[in-house]
Amino acid sequence: MTNIIVVLPKIEDAKSIKNVLVRSGFSVMAACSTGAQALGAADALSGGIVICSYKLIDMAYSELYDYLPPGMDMLLLASPGYLSEVSVKDIVCLSMPLKVQELVNTVDMMCQSRERRRRRQRLAPRERSKEEEAIIKEAKALLMERNRMTEEEAHRYIQKCSMDSGTNMVEMAKMVLVTRN
Repeated sequence: MTNIIVVLPKIEDAKSIKNVLVRSGFSVMAACSTGAQALGAADALSGGIVICSYKLIDMAYSELYDYLPPGMDMLLLASPGYLSEVSVKDIVCLSMPLKVQELVNTVDMMCQSRERRRRRQRLAPRERSKEEEAIIKEAKALLMERNRMTEEEAHRYIQKCSMDSGTNMVEMAKMVLVTRN
């Protein structure tokens, strides 16, 4: 579930948008009236969406966006005149006056987009460092010399042993190298 922070200059407006989103099944962590409060709430989260207006009590939306921790997306609510001035391409915008269904659909779209990004990052293979690559290469060379394997067979052997034992390939390559004596 995506964490949401609503920050608007009038706390009553922030609370009413929070109530609409909660009734629609979203997890709203805070309703704030200043950018500083929103930043404090955002620092406690590992990611989420900040819904804000063009101008807050203590800062503009662009300042808030610059200070947000990584992993936070922004939904800007403003009049069409102000939205034409928005220069940051990563900010999703909704024009005022607000239609409840548009707000709910936009927040839902942003949550789905965040989930897809998170899933892609989790499934992406981790890059190995040069040292780790060197350890695997050395272990393959040892297996090729000692057991008369091709490089592909040595790689598959380390990979299979790694999967069977539940350790990563670098650890398995280190174990192969320790047994060389």
